[in-house]
Order: sequence, then C-alpha cells, then structure tokens
Amino acid sequence: MEAYKQEFIGFMVDCQVLKFGDFVTKSGRKTPFFVNTGFYRTGAQLRRLGQYYAKAIHDAYGLDFDVLFGPAYKGIPLTVAATMAISELYDRDIRYCSNRKEVKDHGDKGILLGSPIQDKDRVVIIEDVTTAGTSIQETLPIIRAQGDVTPVGLVVSVDRMERGQGTKSALKEIEEKYGLQTTAIVTMAEVVEHLYNREYQGRVVIDDAMKEAIDRYYEQYGAE
Repeated sequence: MEAYKQEFIGFMVDCQVLKFGDFVTKSGRKTPFFVNTGFYRTGAQLRRLGQYYAKAIHDAYGLDFDVLFGPAYKGIPLTVAATMAISELYDRDIRYCSNRKEVKDHGDKGILLGSPIQDKDRVVIIEDVTTAGTSIQETLPIIRAQGDVTPVGLVVSVDRMERGQGTKSALKEIEEKYGLQTTAIVTMAEVVEHLYNREYQGRVVIDDAMKEAIDRYYEQYGAE
C-alpha cells in the first residue's frame, strides 16, 4: 500500500472522521464503522486532505483533465483544496467548479461557482463518500448542460465497498450506469489491513472483536 494511503488512514482517525463502534447509516444499515468528513474543520486539515485527494487523482487520471467539479455543499471545499494541492504538488493549474443549490439571478448569474465549464473540457468529479450514487445522478446533468464536455471520472475519499442499490458496490454501479472511472483515496479493505491488531497512537483501533463486527457487516452488506 502506498505511503500516502497509510498516512491518510491515520489522518482520518486523528481527525475523528473515521470512527469505529455502533452507528446507523442514512440507509438504515447498522454499521461498525462510520466516515464523517464534516470533522475536517481546520485550514491545516483541509490542506492535507487536498494533498491526499491530489495524489489519488494523479494516480487514477494523471493530469489529463481540465476541471475538478465538487457538488454543493461538501464538494465545494474539497474541489478548492484539491486544485490548490494539484498546483502545489504537480505544478498544474486545474480549474475548479461547483454548483449552487439555487440558481442565482443577479450579479454572477447562473448555477455554477468558480470556473465556467467550456466545450471540450474534461471533468473529474470529487466527493466525500458515495453510498447510493444519488449525488452523481443530480450532478451529471448540470455538467453536461454546459456544452460538449466529457465527464471523466469520480474520486471519493473512502470506498465503503458495500452494496449500492443492487448487489454491486455504489462505485461499480456508477461506473456501469454512467461510464465514469471511479477511484478512492483508500478502500475499507485497505483501512482494515492497515489498522487490524496494529497499535496506533497508543491503542489498537481494530481489535479482534471489531474485526469480527466488520466481517459480519460485509457478510450482510458487502458488494459482489
């Protein structure tokens, strides 16, 4: 596993973004782990988060795209942080764009924030975590309405590796339905591999009991 992936897993634990215990997802599933990106709350944390996203984007897509699009609202700081990191790490000036929840009818009119999307643009979409693909269903029509553009892919922070609306993972469903290449900074398999029975910051985050709970969860909700 690449060093930046290992660092990112520890970073999520440190920021309390990745937690283990008893939780319920929006879909009503009882889960032993939970990812809440709302716990990235400082400038230093966003700077590091942007760097991890930049490395994952570079690994998956290189720099062969023009615009990074972050759906409102959580995608707005993600796209800003990641494009700044791409400029810093790879000396490439990628434009950023997000959508508004409501169309603005005065001043800087329209539904988009940041850079306009132009004909022939190649667009990568950035999100926090995708479970059902609802956001992509709303986002792609906005992007495609801007002209003759090519949505290239979707990058998220964590692939939960569980079933979406069918038996396949949400990311796999998005790939097949929309023709997008999807990637994540880390998968939950990588998280478990890195943390299981390994002491981190003076404690074992995933012990035998937690590993058993995670395994049971995937027996019930794991994707094909």
